[in-house]
Amino acid sequence: MSSELFSTERPAWISVILIFLSAMLGFIAIGPIIGFIVALPFFDGDLLTLQSQLASPTEYPGLRIPLFIIQGCATLIGLIVVPSLYILGFEKKSVLLLVKDKPLYSQSVLITTVVVILFMIPNTFIIEWNASMTMPDFLKGLESWAREKEDIAAELTTYLTTFDSFENFMVAFVVIALIPGIGEELVFRGMLQPELQRATGNIHAAIWISAIMFSAIHLQFFGFIPRMLLGVLFGYLYYWSGNIIVPMLAHFVNNGFSLLMVYLYHLGIISINMESGESAPLFMVALFTIITFGLLLYLKKFHREKNSFL
Repeated sequence: MSSELFSTERPAWISVILIFLSAMLGFIAIGPIIGFIVALPFFDGDLLTLQSQLASPTEYPGLRIPLFIIQGCATLIGLIVVPSLYILGFEKKSVLLLVKDKPLYSQSVLITTVVVILFMIPNTFIIEWNASMTMPDFLKGLESWAREKEDIAAELTTYLTTFDSFENFMVAFVVIALIPGIGEELVFRGMLQPELQRATGNIHAAIWISAIMFSAIHLQFFGFIPRMLLGVLFGYLYYWSGNIIVPMLAHFVNNGFSLLMVYLYHLGIISINMESGESAPLFMVALFTIITFGLLLYLKKFHREKNSFL
């Protein structure tokens, strides 16, 4: 898995640190600055007004498209462009090697899509449980801070996913589903996971550590565990398939399907509210857990047999 991409002469933990810091520099600083400049022509006001309104964006309906542009640039620059330049500059290779590692099978694509959608049902139980967690008394200050951040994130998500038109939905689809599906998987599965495997000597440790890092950058403690489990799912899909397109597809399906369901709910077409945070009935959680686990075992066996012939 990506064995040809990274040099074994550099200590693995140094590579992990360099990859993570370069991606975060692009994601937190370079990307948003570029996005801020790109967003100006789409904002009815000057630079100072835009900067002022970004402090409380949900109060300004006209800020939705500029926010999408800033968010999209942060992900595109930080998690796609900068990592690609890192591979080109440090490894003297092309990021496309991640795609060429192993073939992409239509059967794998179909089952991966089904698995991701089915996994949403058992994950509702984890989402509700994680959201209701409480910290010990000596960490109440931290809990209050985390709850405040969680409420702000939830308010911003609701603001961004309340669409005025189909065009706005499509912009959100690109920014929330497509670009993160490519960028986050490129960094956390395609780049960090193999170097963490080299550092720890254990693929399972690598998958879980990269999943923890993936969840941690979202800065949402009360949504940490379900997002980490998604990262673990994506990590095993990459490990078994050997092709970064598979976890990218899984990530895209997870975000895109959720966004589509929210859009259809707001239109009144469906009655399922994906933003409610409520768990599915326990019998459904149990049933879909078994089905999902069975399909994952099949995927593992499928890729093992296919890759053994390469």
